[in-house]
Amino acid sequence: MAVMRRMLRDQIKDVIVERILDGVYGPGDRIVEIRVAEEFGVSQAPVREALRELELLRLVVSEPFRGARVREVSARDLAEIYPVRAALEEVAAHAAAPVFAGNVEPLTVELEGMRAAAGRGDVHDFIAHDVAFHRLIVEASGNDTLQDLWRSLHVDLRTTITLIKHVEDLAEAAEAHVPVLEALETGDAELAASVLRRHIESFAAWVPDPGGGP
Repeated sequence: MAVMRRMLRDQIKDVIVERILDGVYGPGDRIVEIRVAEEFGVSQAPVREALRELELLRLVVSEPFRGARVREVSARDLAEIYPVRAALEEVAAHAAAPVFAGNVEPLTVELEGMRAAAGRGDVHDFIAHDVAFHRLIVEASGNDTLQDLWRSLHVDLRTTITLIKHVEDLAEAAEAHVPVLEALETGDAELAASVLRRHIESFAAWVPDPGGGP
């Protein structure tokens, strides 16, 4: 029952995110729990949980007695995560390099998944493989605290927002992972850490400067 409820929550959350990004729900629009629940044929519980997660991501804001309303997703909201993520994954790559030395098959599988999804223009499948690629590195670090912090960033949803709003060439995004894979395959911790940090920073460059610059 818990697994089913979690699946429902995630499905509802994904749909709401898509609608926010597509403009179906605009800034200030109210998302009514009971209406969403009726649409999906579920109780209000998974809808409420989905909205709670989206509030943590600052996509919606909850108001007492008024429910949830859509926040405007600003460039600053997207940009702020990347320095933090870059630092975390730099540490992860440094620790994970010896694990992947000479054996990057799990990463290769996810890279091929990204390439295939890019070929189909399937953004959501691309994101699934992209996030899995990075999750493998974080988990290979063996650092539980780092993993908890990384998960708290909700990389999957933030990646969704960045790709849908700002990235047009999925094939380019897929190939950007090749240097990371190659660096980890060498087992050189310093090299892997440096390359992965640059990878995250280059991805952040696709997000417009919140200060209005290029």
